[in-house]
Amino acid sequence: MRMRYPLIMAVTMLMLAGCSRKEKGPLVEEVSPLFDASLKPFYHGVASGDPLTDRVVIWTRVTPPDSAVSVLVKWEIAEDPAFARLTQTDLVATTPARDYTVKVDVQELRPGTTYYYRFSALGGFSPIGRTRTLPAQDPDSLKLAVVSCSNWEFGYFNAYDRIAEKEVDAVLHLGDYIYEYPPGGYGDTTIGRTHLPAREILSLYDYRTRHAQYRLDQGLRKMTARHPLVAIWDDHEVANNSYVTGAENHQSPEGDYEQRKTAARQAYYEWLPIREGKHYRSFSYGQLAHVMMLDERLEGRTRQPETEQDTAYLSARQSMLGTAQLQWLETELQKHATWRIIGNQVIFSDVQLGAVYPSMPKNLDAWDGYPLEKQKIKNFIVNNKIANVVFLAGDTHSAWAIEAATDVAQTYQAATSAGAFAVEFGTTSVSSGNSDEYTTTDTVRMMEATLLKTNPHIKYVNARDHGYLLVTFTPLRVRADFYRVNTLRQADSSEQLDRSYAVAVGTNRLQ
Repeated sequence: MRMRYPLIMAVTMLMLAGCSRKEKGPLVEEVSPLFDASLKPFYHGVASGDPLTDRVVIWTRVTPPDSAVSVLVKWEIAEDPAFARLTQTDLVATTPARDYTVKVDVQELRPGTTYYYRFSALGGFSPIGRTRTLPAQDPDSLKLAVVSCSNWEFGYFNAYDRIAEKEVDAVLHLGDYIYEYPPGGYGDTTIGRTHLPAREILSLYDYRTRHAQYRLDQGLRKMTARHPLVAIWDDHEVANNSYVTGAENHQSPEGDYEQRKTAARQAYYEWLPIREGKHYRSFSYGQLAHVMMLDERLEGRTRQPETEQDTAYLSARQSMLGTAQLQWLETELQKHATWRIIGNQVIFSDVQLGAVYPSMPKNLDAWDGYPLEKQKIKNFIVNNKIANVVFLAGDTHSAWAIEAATDVAQTYQAATSAGAFAVEFGTTSVSSGNSDEYTTTDTVRMMEATLLKTNPHIKYVNARDHGYLLVTFTPLRVRADFYRVNTLRQADSSEQLDRSYAVAVGTNRLQ
């Protein structure tokens, strides 16, 4: 067991654990009516994230009964759930400056090892979390759960709950972890889940409160206690259709966008188990797989073009990633691994929508709005003979299986998959509204059929159901399993496997 403080100091501090200096008055939190009293004072559970071979971030939030200046929290990590064989333990103080969250980057761990962790403070223990470091050797397989777009008002996060029951190496969250809208602004308030605070969130207090509310969903707590999280923000963590200098859902009466973005970023870092700094980063699973997470919102994205006739559409200044991130991606793509996996907030592949949405022939908030940079990435992959590239995408509230191609009409051949240079799997929403919320199921099925007919490289689309994606990589193939849950209106344990696709190594053909 390793303690990071000298023994005498640790013993002295342990005697103080759970004590704090106090200000007058109770701690008032809008989400407190949603608390499960049995979890006191760790109502928001635990989480881990950003695993490497020798370290992992562990997280919790302790809720004091009053406005404490600081709270001392003990953390422990062990190789057994009974904590009989402690690996490390330490004490850390948290304060209102971090919204009483605790985030520890635990180092000097063993590669490829399952660990258990917990926290204690104020006379109580947190739930026990489980996490795992990355392997130093080549694993036989890699299984990732892929999720995005969880909206509190649209319903229970049952997809998270089902993932908690699976054996996966990590959960990739591709963004829209929270939504910024006011009650009823985008959701189904008839379920009885109403956004807090009761307004569109703008300030640091607002973003903290919204994060605190979302973490009270049982499914989210269970999933993050069971599996390490690799997360990236999309737009709703700040505001809809955000980019570096603004957002569609930010207007001048709402104040300075930079201040709003700073507040949103701070709350995100406080409430998620992620290392702070550059959000684009990579995770290596030996020679089997190399995972690259992109930041397609706040790192380098320029404003989306309004239409394809907009002069910005084909401008060389238009960028999704920015120069530094694009260069980083090119370097990472050349690192040797059987599978190169790109965590992508928005769809990379070409998608023609005009036959279904005549007023929106392309989604210009996705990579279709940045065609020159998209073509540059495609050319880099092709010219450097980079094989077995798998894009994973969120954002659309629909499930997709695509043989990734640009210039589909000119170069792609559906019968042979010639012209495809990668594959792309898109996960549907955990709960955010998809087409089925706004029209009949039969109508949505007809829309799906039309999309498939007009986009021959797209082999599967489901714009009706909510759920998640399991992707399993082996040296010989990748398999994508699309799961759907039966309901959002109540906590429910039922799910179905909707569709599965496989891709053999060395090909870009979905089977």
